[in-house]
Amino acid sequence: MQPKKERYGVRIGVDLFKIARSVYDKDYKGLELTGDYRLTRKYYAAAELGNENKTTNDDQLNFTTKGTFLKVGFDYNAHENWLDLENMIYVGLRYGISSFSQELNSYVIYNPNPYFGEPSQIVSGEKFSGLSAQWVEVVAGLKTQVFKNTFVGFSFRLNTLVSNNKPAGFDNLYIPGFNRTYAGNFGVGFNYTVSYLIPLYKKKVKVVEEKDDKKSKKKK
Repeated sequence: MQPKKERYGVRIGVDLFKIARSVYDKDYKGLELTGDYRLTRKYYAAAELGNENKTTNDDQLNFTTKGTFLKVGFDYNAHENWLDLENMIYVGLRYGISSFSQELNSYVIYNPNPYFGEPSQIVSGEKFSGLSAQWVEVVAGLKTQVFKNTFVGFSFRLNTLVSNNKPAGFDNLYIPGFNRTYAGNFGVGFNYTVSYLIPLYKKKVKVVEEKDDKKSKKKK
């Protein structure tokens, strides 16, 4: 029987969720490119690169965030494929870096007893540039081959900030690549991807053969 061989290569893709959101959400524009490279049977080097332009309208604030991000790390494939399948059920880790700017469009000063005629909203336009943030991201997801070399998949992300360069008098409530910040340094994320595998080479799979009970018995 010929030994089984598995393919190794580069897989590149795009986040369809960000593209779709850019169509239906007038306050959002974003793009994320994804990629991974198979290192061993189970481990993959992985990365995401993208940009976002989002306007957030809260009760007190209206602000616009613009910037780019890069995430690098690895994935571990826990799925035991059979035959020639190359699907993934994986967990992974990323280190994220984002460079961005914030623009405070308008804000509301809280006043429980406003005087008659006092404006409820103040237009600002103040800009904060040169901002940055870094974080650690835990990833869980799957990828399934739907056509030859073509995969669809999704992943969930749990983020924790490592550093956050905040402007004076303003907080980074939204960070490109990290998403909305909760409780100061906590965030979550999601993506839905389509990707294409570019095969580079093949490796033989080592098969552990079971010992024959009859051969293991001592001859009488």
